[in-house]
Amino acid sequence: MFTGIVTQQGLLEHVGVRPDGAVRLQIRPETPLAALALGDSVAIDGCCLTVVADEAGVLAFEAVPETLRKTTLGTRRAGDHVHLEPALRVGEALGGHWVQGHVDGVGTVCGVERRGDDVRMAVALPEALAGDVLPKGSITVDGVSLTVGEVWQADDDATCFSVYLIPHTLAVTQLGARRPGSQVNLEMDVLGRWVRHHLERLDVGP
Repeated sequence: MFTGIVTQQGLLEHVGVRPDGAVRLQIRPETPLAALALGDSVAIDGCCLTVVADEAGVLAFEAVPETLRKTTLGTRRAGDHVHLEPALRVGEALGGHWVQGHVDGVGTVCGVERRGDDVRMAVALPEALAGDVLPKGSITVDGVSLTVGEVWQADDDATCFSVYLIPHTLAVTQLGARRPGSQVNLEMDVLGRWVRHHLERLDVGP
């Protein structure tokens, strides 16, 4: 379990492709992640992966083909910077919202607008996720916990939503580097998703 509060970024130093199509990601955090051991979980751009090696401060993770298909990790290359968040430990503050690290789909940035010191970013949702976003609800974008601003239907019938990035978020994440056409990992609010699931099973949902 995570909170969507990105503690730091990491430099992707190497991407190795295995014969079975999985990849091994070797990432050097900006500073060592405290109390991290082999087998621990870390969210990388919002995707929960397991530490399989620690080689002189460079952490290794393995992503299977299913993960690569459903996230942006398959497009990451050596030299990229990624968001890192260790799993939440008992007693730590829940600063964002409940995040599982299970990416629901990949969205496409369709607008970036600077408003003073802030940035309004618009993202088009995959059709399957269109019913899981609502104004003022929570959403995770590339592992960052954000509040949804507006939700609307674009001219091409795609469902879009906006988030507002404050200077602190722009300073400590890579979201400020996203441009129209950039793809981002999305995890919808787990509480809302479960409510919708049970309502649909009761046949009282939309």
